[in-house]
Amino acid sequence: MIDTEVIARALAAPGRSATPLTDPLHGKPVVLQAYRAAGFTPDSPVVFVQHGMGRNGDEYRDFWIEAADRHGLLILAPTFAAETHPNAEPYNNGGVLDAAGAVTPREGWAYRLPARVFAAVQAAGVTRRRQAFLFGHSAGSQFAHRMASLTDRAPFCAIGCGNAGWYSLPLLDRPFPEGLGGLGLTDADLEAWLAYPLLILAGDADVETSGPSLPSNAEAVAQGPHRFGRAHNYLRVAREEAARRGVPCHWRIEVVPGIGHDGDAMSKVCAAIWFEGHQPDAARMATLAGKVAL
Repeated sequence: MIDTEVIARALAAPGRSATPLTDPLHGKPVVLQAYRAAGFTPDSPVVFVQHGMGRNGDEYRDFWIEAADRHGLLILAPTFAAETHPNAEPYNNGGVLDAAGAVTPREGWAYRLPARVFAAVQAAGVTRRRQAFLFGHSAGSQFAHRMASLTDRAPFCAIGCGNAGWYSLPLLDRPFPEGLGGLGLTDADLEAWLAYPLLILAGDADVETSGPSLPSNAEAVAQGPHRFGRAHNYLRVAREEAARRGVPCHWRIEVVPGIGHDGDAMSKVCAAIWFEGHQPDAARMATLAGKVAL
C-alpha cells in the first residue's frame, strides 16, 4: 500500500509540499500536492481537491490555501499527470474500461486512490478524522461524481462537484460512462447513491456551447448545450429516477451567480459553503467574478 512514512514526512510541517507516491494497486505514479495550515491539528478537517484537465494539482491546492488558513485545514490534491494518465479515460473516467470496452480490475481504478491516500494519512497519525471532504472541478468534477457513483463513499463526509463537462447519469440501463450500466451495480447500490448528500455546484456563467474543453460527444450534448444546463439535467434525472423507484434523492444544486468555468472561484465558493454554511456575500462574489462592487 501507500508508504505511511513518506506521508508522515511530507505532511509533518505547515506549508506546501509535493510528494511522488506509488500505490501498488493503481500501478501508476501520482504526485500528492498538499498544504498544511499552521493551525491544522489531527482533529482538523481534511479536504481532497481533484484538478481539471490541465492536471494542475498544484494550482488547485493553492486555490484552497485561503480557506485552509482561515479554518485550519489540510489540503490534499492527488495529481494525475498527462504523461501517465493521458486523455479522459484514465482520469475523468477512472480507467474503468480498457481500450476494448471491457471492465478493468476495480482495485486499479483511479477512483480508488483518494480513499487509499486518506487511509495512509490516518495510519501515519496525521489525522484522527474518520472522514474527509472531496471537491472536484471540471474534469475533476467528472472524476469526483463518478468516483462517488462507483466506489465506497464511507471515507467522505461530503463530496462537491463543480462545473463538470458531462455526467454519468444515475441509470443502470445506460452504459458507463453515459450511465452506470454494465459495471455490476445493483438497484440497492444505485438507491444508496441517490440517498447520498451530493453537492452539485453550477456557475451560471458557465454557458459556452463549444470549445476544446467542453465534451461534444453525442451523449454529452444530449445532457444540455453547456455545463450549466448539464448540471441541472443531472439533478433532474436523479430526482426522476428516485421518484420512479420510490426512494429519496438527497442531491442538491447550488447555482453560483456570475461565475463561469473558474476553478479558483468555485473552490472558494465550495469552501464557504462547507466551512461557513453559505456562499460568499455579494461583495465577495463580485470580486470572485472579476467585477467591481459598487
